[in-house]
Amino acid sequence: MGFERPTRRRFLAAAGLAAGVAGCNAPNSGPEGRTDLVNSTPESPSVYADVYRDTIDSVVLVRVFTEGGRSGQGSGFVYDGQHIVTNEHVVADASEVQVRFTDGSWQAADVVGKDVYSDLAVVQIDEKPSRATPLELIEGEVAIGQEVVAIGNPLGLSGSISSGIVSGVDRTLPAANNFSIPDAIQTDAAVNPGNSGGPLMTLDGRVAGIINSGSGDNIGFAISAALMRRVVPALISDGEYEHAYMGVRLTDVTPLIAEANDLSNARGVYMDEIVDDGPADGVLQGSTGTERINGTEAPVGGDVVVRMGGEPIRSQQVLSTYLALSTSPGDTIPVEVIRDGSRTTVQLTLGSRPDP
Repeated sequence: MGFERPTRRRFLAAAGLAAGVAGCNAPNSGPEGRTDLVNSTPESPSVYADVYRDTIDSVVLVRVFTEGGRSGQGSGFVYDGQHIVTNEHVVADASEVQVRFTDGSWQAADVVGKDVYSDLAVVQIDEKPSRATPLELIEGEVAIGQEVVAIGNPLGLSGSISSGIVSGVDRTLPAANNFSIPDAIQTDAAVNPGNSGGPLMTLDGRVAGIINSGSGDNIGFAISAALMRRVVPALISDGEYEHAYMGVRLTDVTPLIAEANDLSNARGVYMDEIVDDGPADGVLQGSTGTERINGTEAPVGGDVVVRMGGEPIRSQQVLSTYLALSTSPGDTIPVEVIRDGSRTTVQLTLGSRPDP
């Protein structure tokens, strides 16, 4: 027909967007949108417009510069009078950080704490605008199917909102050293580079999580408010957060592992390897060999953890979430295991996760 539909690549090129710091958007040379976003947004009966108007002044654009001359940007939100929460991967390599509020003002910010194992970071500013009030974190958990909105700066388009639902909970996301980030929220709200560090909001204007990643293909993820409650205060006070550490390599009990180990149910978490000199060394038992089942080798002889601290442990996700949200380094917890066909309980004193 003589009309060529603009491609995503052409749109980004026209907007002057380019790849920048990992998980971020490079600053663009074109217009970044209006600055007085609330006053430029007409009144509307929409609940989405309400939550946007109530929270947008507390969401910031985070711009970073590195010593190597690279630059990029993400999002963040006001946590208290002087602190803004964002992702660790947004500011990981930053030599300079600046934040922009909806009134158009820019402020220099200092990274006061960051944690690669939760992908959370905190930057500090001298003084926030009066309209940029701290956002409240939710209490408890979100429900699958609950409506949420993502607010931030996707692809450098500042002050954007997208809506969706909670698609899943208790997801695990990859972190450094083959560890994982537990208790993550999955959403189908559109999330793109530049949203990283921005809030995933409930419709009553509270933070359910902080956007960690998204592909733009109806799958995005956010670090849960529950994990933020534990990590962020430590980043502000100490600059770091110590995660509880068992010192094991583990896997879910599959039907194959259950058959090889004469287990009645494919449930629990199998301890495949115990790290030498780690907290579990001499307390938990790892694999002693393998057995061939239907032509496939399966590990045998390792403990199967079924309860920790009185909580049922049915999967790796449950175990990771329990450690992250209910324990700290130095805690001694009872661990119920199936060992050599019998149930027994051992006492495990947790350590601190190694530095990445």
